[in-house]
Amino acid sequence: DELTQSTKQEEMEIDLLELFHVLLRKIWLILICLVAGAALVGGYTKLFITPQYSASATIYILSNTTSITSVTDLQIGTELTSDFAEIAKTRPVVEAVIDEVGLDDSYASLLGRLSTENPAGTHLLKLTATDADPQRAAEIANAYADIMASQIADIMNTDEPNVAEQAVAPSAPSSPNLMKNTLLGGVAGAFLACLVIFVQFMMNDTIQTEEDVRKYLNINTLAVMPVEKRRKAS
Repeated sequence: DELTQSTKQEEMEIDLLELFHVLLRKIWLILICLVAGAALVGGYTKLFITPQYSASATIYILSNTTSITSVTDLQIGTELTSDFAEIAKTRPVVEAVIDEVGLDDSYASLLGRLSTENPAGTHLLKLTATDADPQRAAEIANAYADIMASQIADIMNTDEPNVAEQAVAPSAPSSPNLMKNTLLGGVAGAFLACLVIFVQFMMNDTIQTEEDVRKYLNINTLAVMPVEKRRKAS
């Protein structure tokens, strides 16, 4: 049993070594597929995917008239910030943004381009809008912040909280990431080439060397006769 296990382990090591040499011999194909994959995905990203721009506005949910007298009040304020992050996704708020900016989007369409973030341990609510037009992205984010400030004032029965930071038109797109997509395309192309080479290697059961004779037929070779192709007489 130990001998059989040792033989199988040896065969596996030989197979892996053979596979490594096969990959080395086909390295030119792997490199071609890597370049082709990178060029294909990079070109598609550059030519066919519309850049998207993200702009953010931040509001401080506690107004000047809100009483903060204890640690408990501060904790309640933090919990309320999480609540307002959910309220920011409701239909009345999103549809109010659509009307304010004059968009043609539906509720679901615009909601997919809006996001909220509450930095841990703060009373700040960061509202982000994404659009193909950088200036419109900033307009949506600012309208989003103003409407949420009004909502917070109504719910808390206080003055409107201050906008800590107005959104500005971004100078660079937030997506797609051309470099990342190009690298992923190259890796995918190289992986596909390696996969094809591996499958061909595993399906190739022809006997080509004396080592193959020993491994597959379990017999020893007594001699090896080299075969030389003769050139036809011209």
